[in-house]
Amino acid sequence: MRELPAYLEIRPLKRPIDAVISVPGSKSITNRALVLAALAEGESALENALFSEDSHWCSQALQRLGIPIKAEAEAARFLVQGRGGILPAAHADLFVGNSGTTARFLVAVAALGNGTYRFDGVPRMRQRPIGPLLAALRQLGAQFSFEGAPNAFPLTVHAAGLQGGAATLEATNSSQYVSALLQVAPYARRDVTIYLTGEVVSEPYIEMTLRVMAQFGVIADKSDYRNYHVRAGQRYQAQRYVIEPDASNATYFFAAAALVGGRVRVPHLSANSLQGDVRFVDVLEQMGCQVERAATYLEVRSIGQLRGVDVDLNAMSDTAQTLAAIAPFASTPTRIRNIGHIRHKETDRIAALATELRKLGAQVEERADSLTIYPSALRPAEIETYDDHRMAMAFAVTGLALDGVRIKNPACTAKTFPDFFARFEALYR
Repeated sequence: MRELPAYLEIRPLKRPIDAVISVPGSKSITNRALVLAALAEGESALENALFSEDSHWCSQALQRLGIPIKAEAEAARFLVQGRGGILPAAHADLFVGNSGTTARFLVAVAALGNGTYRFDGVPRMRQRPIGPLLAALRQLGAQFSFEGAPNAFPLTVHAAGLQGGAATLEATNSSQYVSALLQVAPYARRDVTIYLTGEVVSEPYIEMTLRVMAQFGVIADKSDYRNYHVRAGQRYQAQRYVIEPDASNATYFFAAAALVGGRVRVPHLSANSLQGDVRFVDVLEQMGCQVERAATYLEVRSIGQLRGVDVDLNAMSDTAQTLAAIAPFASTPTRIRNIGHIRHKETDRIAALATELRKLGAQVEERADSLTIYPSALRPAEIETYDDHRMAMAFAVTGLALDGVRIKNPACTAKTFPDFFARFEALYR
């Protein structure tokens, strides 16, 4: 993989795209599969797994908890020796980088152990919320201590297994809290019932968790989107598990076709994907694109000017940056609503988008939980990425239609898509 410079200038495309782009495995599914395979009994082979910073931190932390994992990057495969819900390590010092899934999922996993497990991450991770998850885990019998601010990293899990029972979880900031509880619930001593309060964000990621759990052999009962029940004693089954391409990362290539014209096909991704972000193609369809939904691929075609949309992206908020990056080129305004929780991601994504779009000359209205972006005459600019992989990838798409877009710290894409810019080059062929 080539080393990226401190700044990368994006070359505009002067012709329509005609490309088939293979996208690596889903980060969200890879980290869920790593957790479930670690809790299963026996060896699981996770195929088409994503090898990125996020999956690195997850697999490394699981290994520190005593789970043997063989990483075969060239084959895009993890071999995981599950220990049937037992964490062999009695003590571990765990670093999660800026990986939200690793932080939330493995704090819950650690609570199943018998020992003390210290967690820390990068400075931004110390700012990202985790209190609601800790409050719910306490209701199930977990205990924690803190070195600085309460309910924040760095923290230590003082584990003696989870008792189970009922937990009320405030789910406004992140669906990862819900997924963390669901994944460990079968290994509690008693059944676990989870009641969600507040506005439940990114609900498709909860559905993804339930479906991956079912594929590994555990059923969680869902009476509605706020109430879940997991029977104790169920166990995940070790297996060969094939991870589908990352739908969030596919959006940049679909948006490229929408913006420049032509077509992009992503193989092995279908409308029946486990990932809610696959529905971003529906948004592009509203903007005037044609979408082909086949059993073995998705394809986006564009032959005319995009029109603006008014969309609620709460359920697929990781696509907000992709949409914002192409919105100034539409013929009418675009409003992206109900995304207040993305202020707590790798950066404050609403503020970052507004700042960088204005730097390009776009007219933007920023509100607490929305952005409105107007058709604008844009100018060259250097894009600050805030160490946020999605800022770099989204504004690279902008650069396909605007001369003089320079991406600062393009290497931040290593978080979920290390070779993004190498695959991006295929758009020029």
